[in-house]
Amino acid sequence: MLNIKTLLVIIVGFLPSLFSLWLIRKTHLRTRAQLRQAAMNFAGTRGRHNTQLMEGDRYYLEGVGYLIGDISCKFNARSGYIRCAVNPCGPCQGCRYYEQKELTSSEST
Repeated sequence: MLNIKTLLVIIVGFLPSLFSLWLIRKTHLRTRAQLRQAAMNFAGTRGRHNTQLMEGDRYYLEGVGYLIGDISCKFNARSGYIRCAVNPCGPCQGCRYYEQKELTSSEST
């Protein structure tokens, strides 16, 4: 009889801790699911936005790959992800920061 009472006291003593751990686990899983969903929504929106901007001014340069923006501009980033340092989202058409790139002796030959 004494052993059953001792066991019951121990079980009742652990119940609040177990309940607390269960709530923490449940909240953690819900938060991770919400963060995952937000990341997927952001990536999807961002990807669609970038492809719309890149359609008209995308160039393929052999040995380098795809570049976006006006490649004759001094500020062009020579990248497939960003146009330039001063106007990264574009558009390049009518950009007030446009400066013709000066040709070096190796580029002019």
